Formats: sequence, C-alpha cells, structure tokens
Amino acid sequence: MSMPDLFKNRLSVPVIAAPMFIVSQPDLVIAECRAGVVGSFPSLNARAPGALEEWLIRLRRELTNHDAPFATNLIVHKTNTRLEEDLALCVKYQVPVVISSLGVRPEVNEAVHSYGGIVFHDIINDEFAHKAIERGADGLVAVAAGAGGHAGSYSPFALVQEIREWFSGPLALSGAIANGNAIAAARAMGADLAYIGSAFIATEEANAASAYKQMVVESAAKDILYTNVFTGVHGNYLAPSIAQAGIDPAALRGREVEHMDFGSAQNPGAKAWKDIWGSGQGIGAVKNIVPAARLVERLAAEYRAALERLATEG
Repeated sequence: MSMPDLFKNRLSVPVIAAPMFIVSQPDLVIAECRAGVVGSFPSLNARAPGALEEWLIRLRRELTNHDAPFATNLIVHKTNTRLEEDLALCVKYQVPVVISSLGVRPEVNEAVHSYGGIVFHDIINDEFAHKAIERGADGLVAVAAGAGGHAGSYSPFALVQEIREWFSGPLALSGAIANGNAIAAARAMGADLAYIGSAFIATEEANAASAYKQMVVESAAKDILYTNVFTGVHGNYLAPSIAQAGIDPAALRGREVEHMDFGSAQNPGAKAWKDIWGSGQGIGAVKNIVPAARLVERLAAEYRAALERLATEG
C-alpha cells in the first residue's frame, strides 16, 4: 500500500472526507482538515462568480501544514463548461489534492502535477481504474456499492482485490463506511484510506438543510434507493426525500434514463441534490448531528479500538 507523502503525519485517522454537492463548503472543509482528515469540496459548489477563488484564498489562509491537506473535486465531463476556469484557479492557488470525476483528462493531471499537486480519480470498476492511471492520475478512489452519491455496483471486496492485482499506488475506498470498524476493514482489504461522505452530512458545519441532516440520522440502509433517473448516472438517494418531493420511490425501481443531465429531475421543481438527497448505505452508524471534529474523534477512537481488538484476537 502507498500512503501519499502529503498525508503522512498529518492525519488523525486515514480518511478523506468526500466532496458532496451543495453540502461541502469551506466551513466544513476547514473543520475536517483541522480535525485530521482530508477535507474536500466540489468546485461547482462555489456557484457565484468569483466564489471559488474566494474559497481557495480562505482555505490557503486558514489552514496550515499542521492540518490535513484539502482537496477540490473537478467534474471533468464535457458537460462541465467551467472546467478550464476552475482548473486554472486550482493551479493558481496550488490546491494540494484534486479529485477528478466523470471522465479522464490527461491535461488536468499535467496541470496539477506542474506545481507538485496530486490527483485522485474516482472510478467504479477496474477498466476505468486502468484508464485513469494510464493517463496520469496518481491515485484512485474506488467507489463501490453502497456509496453515497454517484456509486458503483461492485462489492468493495471485489473492486479492491482487482485493483490491487496491478496497482500499488494510493487507493481510497468508498462505500457504506461510517465507523472506525469499516475504516479498519478498508485498510485490511488493501485500501490506504477510507473515503467517507454521508456521515459528514449530519455535522453542524455541513451546508445541508436541517431536515436533510435529521433524515440521515433517522434512516438506515433500507431507506436508500439506487437509481440513475435523476442525473443519468447511478447514485444512492434517501427514499424518504424522494417521497417528500412528490415521487413514489417504488415507481422508480427498474427504471433508467439514457442521458446524463445534472440540471433536472423527473419531477419539475425537484432537483438532485437540492430536493432529492443523496446518501450511502452506511448511515445506520450515524446517531446524532455533531460538530465535524467530534465525528472525526469518534471515527479515530473506533478505528484504534478495532486495530487493538484485531491485534489481541490475532
């Protein structure tokens, strides 16, 4: 396994807090990094003109080398008309980690490497993993079944196993990870880092509606629906939020759309992720809305306990 040098001695627990559309903004990222996990946000969350540059200036000003590094997520699909502009700002402010999604663009990797940054690319299968590394990504985020947001369909055991047959570089695993036991399991199966999103929705710093946070606390794996109806890319959503938006979740099972579209949903006026809320299957471990630092403390304590238990029992 290969932990990036940038992360060494700066993490309290081997975790990247996943970039979540709308939810992840500077307050949350700063809290995550100060608590000792990699905090991240999608560049598209900075919607107003000039906002992304303001965010990057703030992150550079308020975070130090004693904190965990931060990451910016770039959607590199051709439908993202802001990619070049956002990438230029990442280069200007030397964003330590870029997480690229929905396509592989060698020029993105080259731009980040020009100032010494590293690129993780998220993938849902081994074929996409090969393409990402062949085209210059430094690390991978294996998005397995059960992950929040745009998730894959393969078991994390199968996905990590296939990747580790040929790739020894940095690997993060996403998929229903919400406690320290799961972080230890991810490491045991071959990942360097756990990639956790949904648990951070129920934090005080998250830019999520209070009803969204409470729904995460009150829900479990049975409440998650996997569908591509809302964006054209398969993802996991809270079924109660779908019903709340006036759509029968049962009517969506087995139904698919053919075109990628992040701007609309089936029901006019209801949009993913604003009205129809994403979440992974691991939220049964989320019991309260807490500060991000307290969540990280819990994860770290559970992780250490899991390692101690395995060492004693082994």
